[in-house]
Amino acid sequence: MTNLYRDVLNNIPTAAIVVDKNLRVRYMNRAFGAYFRSGKLKGTLREVTACKEAEGECGQGVRCAYCPLRNLFSEAAASGKTAFRKIILGNGEEGLALRMKVQPLGKFLLGVVDNAYETEIARELHSAQDIQQRLLPPASSRGGTPYSFAYIPCREIGGDLPDVYEVNGNTMGVLSDVSGKGVAAGMLSAFVRAGWDRSDPSPADALRGLNAKFQELNLDERSYITAAAVLILNKERKLRYCIAGHNAPLLLKGEYGIAEIVMNAPPVSNWMPGFRYEDRTIDYRKGDILVLLTDGVTESRNENGEEFSLERVEEILQRSENAERFIERLKSALKDFCGSYHDDITAIAFDL
Repeated sequence: MTNLYRDVLNNIPTAAIVVDKNLRVRYMNRAFGAYFRSGKLKGTLREVTACKEAEGECGQGVRCAYCPLRNLFSEAAASGKTAFRKIILGNGEEGLALRMKVQPLGKFLLGVVDNAYETEIARELHSAQDIQQRLLPPASSRGGTPYSFAYIPCREIGGDLPDVYEVNGNTMGVLSDVSGKGVAAGMLSAFVRAGWDRSDPSPADALRGLNAKFQELNLDERSYITAAAVLILNKERKLRYCIAGHNAPLLLKGEYGIAEIVMNAPPVSNWMPGFRYEDRTIDYRKGDILVLLTDGVTESRNENGEEFSLERVEEILQRSENAERFIERLKSALKDFCGSYHDDITAIAFDL
């Protein structure tokens, strides 16, 4: 029966730990070990909770007197009654906020963390968010075409992915938007980054390669990726571009106004698996501003259901003297217009 109880405790999501009156850990279940990322199943509280106190033995360090976990167990041991408290272990991003109940059981004390499962999920989401942030381009150009961008995911994990990099001495700008939201969308956006050939100077060829790799995922028709890619040819003052199902056009602001650049091509999906994307080229003038944006920008709605619209974006672009000012004004206008977002907001602007 002892092994049965141990198996049951090891397979429940609730984190549980048993300590003796000397606060030595006698048992903890699998959920507790995962929650605290412990490398030991028994020992001192310091050893099983990855405590950062470096001085003395567990309970003898300078900060041990203020340890909320130790104090909670000590309170239950001294009173002989159940002790319950919300406590915080660690600091900053490594900190854990938990609700813990300690119940005296004869010679032992049983500690149960009520929200271990939810906190572990939140911690994993935070790690995924950090990874996704690292996929974003640098905040400013490193010798290539100057640019500025806005990236505002509506959830912890976003489905948009902006990218800017250099290829053969020219600047490539890529903006993708995947179907869905949340964790699944974040995984698909990471696939875009991994599957995109950064060495290819042709946006169309890179999209064809991404489309071929997408077919290998064997996803259903609800999954797809829209993308816009532009190579800025500095010496020729040309833009080589390809757009795959991206319903928000490229915008090019020049001395004669704003040109909307569109292309009728399907998104990366299994709808038309053999589709051949083709490059197109247009000229630009020195001083023009190029903008890539997702439909989350134009389709953001206010409390009355009114869309932000492409016209508002173009009005902001028309009175912006450079890429940085455009992005600043766009973010401010969106915040004033809708306050909260129900889709990811992403835009990249280049000073040509």
